[in-house]
Amino acid sequence: MSNAAAVAQAYLDTWNEPNPTRRAELLGQHWAPQAQYVDPLMAGVGHAQISALVDAVHQRFPGFRFRLAGVPDGHGDHLRLAWTLGPDGAPPPIEGSDTVQLHQGRIAQVVGFIDKAPAGATAA
Repeated sequence: MSNAAAVAQAYLDTWNEPNPTRRAELLGQHWAPQAQYVDPLMAGVGHAQISALVDAVHQRFPGFRFRLAGVPDGHGDHLRLAWTLGPDGAPPPIEGSDTVQLHQGRIAQVVGFIDKAPAGATAA
């Protein structure tokens, strides 16, 4: 997959976007209409539900940003990436890795994993 870095960046841009209108634009551009997202804490299908998940992360961790950790890679319609979540200027307290499946070049399914989190950070 020659565009793994671009897809990974578009994916994280969606998670980092606090403005719901701009986030809807990113979802429409980069995510399939019935995209599915699941991780150990939450799940959603479609742009509206995924946007709500992103909003929940912004509410729970105000000022935190997702960043790529390492270099994303992929093959065919599959991509994997590692990420960190934390405030600017401090070591990120949360780390994870996700697998992404594309359909016609757009994000269709994401399975997320939380690899490191402080106690209580992942409690619902």
